[in-house]
Amino acid sequence: MFTGITLSIGEVASLKRKHGVTELAVVDTVVSKDVQIGDSVSVNGVCLTVVKREGDRMYFDMSEETLKSSGAGALTHGAKVNLEPAMSAGGRFGGHFVTGHIDGTGVIESKRAAGGGVLEIFIESPPVIQKYIVKKGSVAVDGVSLTVSDVSVGGFSIVIIPHTSCVTTLGLKNRGDSVNLETDIIGKYVEKFVAAYSGGGNLLNKLREEGFAR
Repeated sequence: MFTGITLSIGEVASLKRKHGVTELAVVDTVVSKDVQIGDSVSVNGVCLTVVKREGDRMYFDMSEETLKSSGAGALTHGAKVNLEPAMSAGGRFGGHFVTGHIDGTGVIESKRAAGGGVLEIFIESPPVIQKYIVKKGSVAVDGVSLTVSDVSVGGFSIVIIPHTSCVTTLGLKNRGDSVNLETDIIGKYVEKFVAAYSGGGNLLNKLREEGFAR
């Protein structure tokens, strides 16, 4: 589990096919300092497991599913990536619940200055993602926890303050760039729960049967 608060910006050292998986190597001097083999790290919002570490270089293995559902396969040598270690039990919770399981990718359709160093970014997103996007709700963009400022047909807007531009890769993104998207998991659970009991019977009675209501 992650919070969507980027701790460091790393750099892709290599991306290569190896023994049926794709090996990703990321260089970083902050997250790599305390990471252990087997730890989970969010790389541009994708939850990956550290399989090897050499100094400030971390290695991750990515499956075909990970490559298919995210933009991880398009990373190139030298690309900057947002990094966040998994949330510790006693750590502060500053963003929202982020699992690191990407729902899909979106494309930056526009990026404009809104004054005072603030940036407004409009992201085009597919219907499977768009249905979970709500105004003032939470969304993770390349692993960064953000608030949806507005929702339009086919996409949504986010506002980036100067600090976020400096400490994440979002300030480096341009029109046409792809971004990993993860919607708020709470909405998915609500949808599944309601759908399971919407076919018949009284929802309140069902909740009582399951122990969720009195």
